[in-house]
Amino acid sequence: QVQLVESGGGSVQAGGSLRLACVASGYRVTSKCMGWFRQAPGKEREGVASMSMRGFISYYADSLKGRFTMSRDSAKNTVYLQMSSLRPEDTAMYYCAAEDYTGNWCPPSLEYNSWGRGTQVTVSS
Repeated sequence: QVQLVESGGGSVQAGGSLRLACVASGYRVTSKCMGWFRQAPGKEREGVASMSMRGFISYYADSLKGRFTMSRDSAKNTVYLQMSSLRPEDTAMYYCAAEDYTGNWCPPSLEYNSWGRGTQVTVSS
């Protein structure tokens, strides 16, 4: 059974940093597409970043490039999202997701069927 558990969220001031972690169980993070998503109150869920089984990373918005970095630790079976220079508009619930896909890159249209429960990130100005 695939299980994903996020952690690392919290409240920070603008310009601060957080590192989110997503621990997977029931499979290896190197065997699937892993994605980070976020959903702000009253807004649709949006993709943040994804990492393929081969380790290729895609960032879904130009505003995130250079501020957010996705990585993984195979030994810990964990993926991370390092967030820096946080802005109030980054406030959202952040979710980790996983899906089977063997291509070099996780396509933006990939439908993820395994999700964590999320971790809240709040950035104050």
